[in-house]
Amino acid sequence: MAQLAYRPKPVSDVPPLQAGDRLTREEFERRWELHPEIKKAELIDGLVFTDVSVSPRHGEPHSALMVWLGSYWATRRQLQMLDNTTVRMPHEDDLQPDVLLRRREGGTSTLVEDEAIEAPPEFVGEIAASFASYDMHLKKEAYRRGGVQEYLVWQVYEQRIDWWSLEGGEYAPLEPDAAGVIESNIFPGLRLNAIALLEGDLPAVLAALTSPGETQHQ
Repeated sequence: MAQLAYRPKPVSDVPPLQAGDRLTREEFERRWELHPEIKKAELIDGLVFTDVSVSPRHGEPHSALMVWLGSYWATRRQLQMLDNTTVRMPHEDDLQPDVLLRRREGGTSTLVEDEAIEAPPEFVGEIAASFASYDMHLKKEAYRRGGVQEYLVWQVYEQRIDWWSLEGGEYAPLEPDAAGVIESNIFPGLRLNAIALLEGDLPAVLAALTSPGETQHQ
């Protein structure tokens, strides 16, 4: 029987993590540990999604969203804001939100020993390329069934921001007021001037966070 003259040795006995793989949560996390070059990896309904790099088209809106949410978080020490942190959701989903806001104590999620978040945080924000993105469909459904109370998505190509609140197990849109400002149902004073954010007017965005007589340390 003919034999190969050269038989390359496998780098590892663990197969690589690839988009489209069907894995359990345990196997997903085991494979991801071997790939530090993968910046973002998620498991939704047993299906793997990965990103090796992040473009400026995603990075700049992400930064603006962080400025808005970070300004709210800065005066509320009972809350924790996290960027691209793994969240172990019910139904074996492993998600990595662009940004999340959670209560440190007495909330819907906990920080576990290996520094992942266990169970749904109260608020999640995502930057999506467009309405066609999985953030608007598979991921939204994973957050809904997992119990994330509020979900915000900035669709970059459409220049649109949607913010939903979980009501009776389903997501209902939070509607803007007469001034075009949307306000959270669960975090008092968390308001977003979506038009200003889309236009890159961060001073106007930050101005909408504070109203007269509001207590900052809620």
